[in-house]
Amino acid sequence: MSHDRSSGMDASYSDPGQDDISETSIARRERRVRRDFWEKFRRVAGRIPFADDLVASYYCAMDPSTPLRVRGTLLGALAYFILPIDAVPDVIAGFGFTDDAAVLAAAISLVSQHITQTHRVAAAKALGKEPPEADDSSA
Repeated sequence: MSHDRSSGMDASYSDPGQDDISETSIARRERRVRRDFWEKFRRVAGRIPFADDLVASYYCAMDPSTPLRVRGTLLGALAYFILPIDAVPDVIAGFGFTDDAAVLAAAISLVSQHITQTHRVAAAKALGKEPPEADDSSA
């Protein structure tokens, strides 16, 4: 299923049902997420309880050392966050970000081992928070 202007969907986004993780597709999503993520985030940051995970996911997706499939998964979730058309409109108080949170939580659960301490520290700095303590699970 392709999206066109008549459907109200932005044609630069892939159909979520497609398994399109080509480098071209990921590069297209990455450009869109880089362009639109911070603007949308600034508009809604005070209303979303999952800001730390969202921004850490952003840094993981933008990290060239992150595996292609992981980047594709996270970029898909981040693209959903910035999409102007939403399953549950973001303006609905108390419910508007539940679908965004669910999509992000699903993506993170699939790729959580790739969201590193470096990504979480970058997220904390971007959010003006203290960096998280290093995970000392090897002790």
